[in-house]
Amino acid sequence: MERREFLGALAGGGAAALASGATAQSGGTLPTGGDDRAWLLALLDRMATPILGPMSRGQLQRTWTPAVSPTWDGRPLKVAYLEAFARLIDGIAPWLALPDSDDAEGRLRRRLRDQTLDAYAHSVDPKSPDRLGWDIGGQTLVDSAYFTSALLRAPRALWEPLDTATKRRIVEAIKRQRSVSPPYQNWLLFACMNEAFLFSIGEDWDPMRVDMTIKLFAGDWYAGDGWYNDGAGFHFDYYNSYVIHPMMVQILDVLAKGGARFNNLKPQAEFDRALKRMQRFGEHLERMIGPDGAYAAIGRSLTYRIAAHQVLGVLAWRGWLPETLPGGQVRAATLAAARRVFADPGNFDANGYLTIGFTRAQPTLGDWYSNAGSMYIASEGLVALGLPASDPYWTAPALPWTMRRAYAGQDFRKDYPVVY
Repeated sequence: MERREFLGALAGGGAAALASGATAQSGGTLPTGGDDRAWLLALLDRMATPILGPMSRGQLQRTWTPAVSPTWDGRPLKVAYLEAFARLIDGIAPWLALPDSDDAEGRLRRRLRDQTLDAYAHSVDPKSPDRLGWDIGGQTLVDSAYFTSALLRAPRALWEPLDTATKRRIVEAIKRQRSVSPPYQNWLLFACMNEAFLFSIGEDWDPMRVDMTIKLFAGDWYAGDGWYNDGAGFHFDYYNSYVIHPMMVQILDVLAKGGARFNNLKPQAEFDRALKRMQRFGEHLERMIGPDGAYAAIGRSLTYRIAAHQVLGVLAWRGWLPETLPGGQVRAATLAAARRVFADPGNFDANGYLTIGFTRAQPTLGDWYSNAGSMYIASEGLVALGLPASDPYWTAPALPWTMRRAYAGQDFRKDYPVVY
């Protein structure tokens, strides 16, 4: 009943627009911040409820068999449930951490937060049908990092309320991931994120994993002008937004604020530099959104959809947007992109779960590691909802983004490379 009430309350600017696939076209009036937030909240609800409702009762794995790509490599399908839960929660954690309120949004948040806490307990309970696959192999390391990242993004809302047994089981599960030997690319950041989480809660952690990873990305693997290589080589895809920038900055922020000590790594100095690089990459992301909201369909894991714009959401949520990226401009651009991607109802299957695809169900776009659970990383496009509705990001007038101004024949800021 609560969900129906929430969708009814949003019908003017959120649920109705989501259902109809409304888009912000290049020649029309841009939506208000209130309409943008309502639309994005309706998308959040549609992503989260089919996962968190059943899992909070220990029934997700009994009732949902995730689809896999045509090139699926045959790994145990149990990995899909960890992917779905961890990726979903990481994207919505900032919003779950907002204070309670008595409006429709607040009631939705309380319900989903309560379900999330119950789901965290099931995720590590050896007696629960929804215990996640903590000992399957490499993919578990990947998604354990989104699992711990969410706890770092919302410690008071998601970590502190957990009971002692659940906390102990989580720590044990995370420490077991040290047995995984990650390939030398973005996977190193997953191991690093777990160590940062352990550091943040006063557990034994491994500084060497962090030291080595940060030095590799900050030095040899930095391509320049805000872009990192993904290992020794450059990949033209969205992994700088899916993983590299957000995790680098989050890890360094946790270590710097916690006073972590290394032999010669200086967390605060590295954070300052990593943040400037992420801001520069954000400028590129914004310029890659076309006048009608379409953006370049490039690279691996394209089916992660609006996770491509996670960097812009994190910059907004943390108050780190540079002067070159006004909040009203970033909001208008990213919401136009989200509306384009989710215009087709085929982004969800008949049971409400995300499908493998980019702008609808397109299974052949999946990679050999893709399953329907993997798709929930799209929630990383919801991070800016961690700002309250009263924040200027949501109340400021919508501004045309760079490509919208450029193709309307208006003046726009020229772009030059940076060196830092």
